[in-house]
Amino acid sequence: MTVRFRVRGLVGRRTGGGVGGGAGRGPADVVGQVCSELAVDLPDEDLGEYLYDCIDLYRMGSKPRCEEVEYLGMVQDAIDRIECGE
Repeated sequence: MTVRFRVRGLVGRRTGGGVGGGAGRGPADVVGQVCSELAVDLPDEDLGEYLYDCIDLYRMGSKPRCEEVEYLGMVQDAIDRIECGE
């Protein structure tokens, strides 16, 4: 449970600076990169400030089943990437 709150606080942060990755990236850089990639993959979705909210507040059946599975999977993958620091 502690990890969730730690990540929850990070997901809302945005950082300035250039694009790029590699060594020396901080947690906020990872969050910004992952959120940016997810926003590109899901341009019509309002992802909000916290990715956990996308899953916690999602109403099952509000999208066609195939879109629902893809959407929830992509959001969960993004959360997993942030937790792993990828």
